[in-house]
Amino acid sequence: MVNSVSEQLPDHSSQIITVRPDSETATLQKLPYFVGISGTTAGAKGISMNLVIIPAGGKAEPHFHRDYETAIYLVKGRVETRYGKGLSQSVINEAGDFIFIPAGVPHQPYNLSDTEAAHAIVSRNDPNEQENVVLYAPSLYS
Repeated sequence: MVNSVSEQLPDHSSQIITVRPDSETATLQKLPYFVGISGTTAGAKGISMNLVIIPAGGKAEPHFHRDYETAIYLVKGRVETRYGKGLSQSVINEAGDFIFIPAGVPHQPYNLSDTEAAHAIVSRNDPNEQENVVLYAPSLYS
């Protein structure tokens, strides 16, 4: 007798998981976040992927990610990210850019538009996305 498919797939580690976030999540960075893939939503062990929206004229709280890297794809908008010690450096990105932020680098993104939100897909090598976010006070390092 042939086993059914469910008998052949004993745990979630061999399942494809679909996540459709229907509400935003509050974050330490104070930006609207729509959690996609994480340890909680999909049982991920080493990655998270989310949609972040920076409202028109908005910005994140200065922060860094302890012990994990961040990869971003800017879907819509233009964003200036101030980064480094005292947030003394700056880079401007636009829709279509891929962005890499090493672990521990302080940063603060600003939406350069006063009329349209910026949208970005954010992925990290940490399935517990908010546990290693650390707020950063740039005035202490100027």
